[in-house]
Amino acid sequence: MPMTLIKGTFQLGGASPDGDSVRFYPEDPQATKKAGLKVRLNSRGGMQLRLDAIDALETHYQARGTGGTWHQPAEFADAAAANLLKVLGFKTVERDEEGTVTSSTPIKVPGHILTRFADKYGRAVAFAFPGQRPGRSADLSKVRLDVKTLKNSANYRQVADGLVYPTFYSLLYPDLREALAEAAVKARQDGLGLWPQDVTDSGFKLSSRRQLADGLVILPKLFRRLVDYLALDESGGVSLTGFSDFLDSRDDRLFTVPDGHATEFETLVSVKRQTVNLTIEPERIVFIEA
Repeated sequence: MPMTLIKGTFQLGGASPDGDSVRFYPEDPQATKKAGLKVRLNSRGGMQLRLDAIDALETHYQARGTGGTWHQPAEFADAAAANLLKVLGFKTVERDEEGTVTSSTPIKVPGHILTRFADKYGRAVAFAFPGQRPGRSADLSKVRLDVKTLKNSANYRQVADGLVYPTFYSLLYPDLREALAEAAVKARQDGLGLWPQDVTDSGFKLSSRRQLADGLVILPKLFRRLVDYLALDESGGVSLTGFSDFLDSRDDRLFTVPDGHATEFETLVSVKRQTVNLTIEPERIVFIEA
């Protein structure tokens, strides 16, 4: 199935871009409607992108219920955000204390995206590219994203630089997934970005909520599940006694590659008292879209 090419500009003013999400403004205000995408637009016609196949450390995750806002270690979350904006063509970016962009140079940069669908939050799930697409492809044309072109995307650059985790879903084409997985493995082997500090697979002993927010570099999916679980304990504790059961209650279906084993996230997370680890590398997990 081909992807839809949408041309436009990336703009940051008033937004809070992070390592896997940024605001995009199509040239054609009716582009998403014409493409049949159920995307939410702001008053100026801008859409929030969710960059496909990657997951950056959380900068402001809202826990379920009344659990408040959480974050992961800022060093790597900020590095991923800065790298994304640099790749897209921004020279300088100024933010306020809340992380909202107050100014940038330039104010906007030309770019294009390739997308097929929007997620449940109304964000276009996309591959983002700086500048205009080479060749004569018209706006809203259907194009095939091959591995060669993938390597020019901001998504791929984030993985290759070791600043995000590969996080794959089943609608992603297998050849693109394999190329991104190879880039992640190489970044880990070369000790790039967050990988020297990553404890997702090696494991960690959870001792405090502050440690989870400021000290542990782990797969964001695992972080979010831990946060949602801990938010159920109003006392502020960190006991993981019920964490496996909590994971089992979630509908995190997936299959593993290359073996194609169908299972759920709970079966891949080892919990022994207060020690947690993922039993398989992130690039070998393919989640099923909810």
